[in-house]
Amino acid sequence: MTDATGRGHGRGHGGEQLTVPPADFSSYYGRPILKAPVWKRDIAGYLFSGGLAAGGALIGAGAQLTGRPALRRVGRWTALGGTVGSAYLLVHDLGRPERFHHMLRVAKLTSPMSVGTWILTVFGPVAGVAAVAELAPRLPQHGVLGLARRLAPSVGDVAGLAAAATAPALATYTGVLLADTAVPAWHDAYPFLPFVFGGSALAAAAGVGLIAAPAAETVPLRRLAVAGAAIKLVGGHRMERLRITGEPYRHGHSGRLVRAGNVLLSVGAVAALLGRRNRALSVLAGAALVASSVATRFGIFEAGSVSARDPRYTVVPQRERLAEHGPTVADGRR
Repeated sequence: MTDATGRGHGRGHGGEQLTVPPADFSSYYGRPILKAPVWKRDIAGYLFSGGLAAGGALIGAGAQLTGRPALRRVGRWTALGGTVGSAYLLVHDLGRPERFHHMLRVAKLTSPMSVGTWILTVFGPVAGVAAVAELAPRLPQHGVLGLARRLAPSVGDVAGLAAAATAPALATYTGVLLADTAVPAWHDAYPFLPFVFGGSALAAAAGVGLIAAPAAETVPLRRLAVAGAAIKLVGGHRMERLRITGEPYRHGHSGRLVRAGNVLLSVGAVAALLGRRNRALSVLAGAALVASSVATRFGIFEAGSVSARDPRYTVVPQRERLAEHGPTVADGRR
């Protein structure tokens, strides 16, 4: 029999009343309800570097189309550097390089991991060609290398645009990848994670441009930094306001990282607007924007691990959905 509080009551030997304590969701028969992600922090770095590569490709293509050669070089080399970092971190997490190759044997559209692997495989070579084409002026003017010098700019332009066409998918698919898991803090944030990652990627790449490109060519970057910051902050606010599964984004070590990312992003965006004629302020803005993206990715990664380890984040949302929709509706974790 239960009373109004939901606690069970009965009578033992001698007539004393026995009370069953409420469940504390500590485990399922001594075992965790969910298995925590096996990914190491290499994957948090991969989330950052992939976004940086995508943002760099977009900036490089924009600079190419608007006649900003120095900014174009910065964007293309940022894209290549981010791609190399992503590939290294992914292979390092997999443990053996051949595992990356094995993932290319099948293209599975219903698997974000498979799709992401192919996106990176397509993006990497064209980003590399676009960046290497920037070395053409250093080649000899005659002979075979002279021919390469003359052809490289056109080839680089085509490759740069191809990389930019793939970049939005590269910047956002990692948000879909995390949301497609059963990890509560990631799964419940599925409407917001792609926007958070996309906005953060744009802001970080704009930050690199503010540091490395001449001030005369950075006016579009300042606007891009503000736009990326707005997208990220709005999406992040909605993500942090989730019911119980939003707690890891607000509390603990993961919450501190997410808050640091928000503060650095706000500082970077404001400094980018104010630093048009101040080189030191522009560099400060760029550093803050890049650091914000790092803190955001690691904070989100850590929040997912926290929510997987604590059974409350699995059981409470299930009970809330059951209470809302009734016992005939199955709990729908994808």
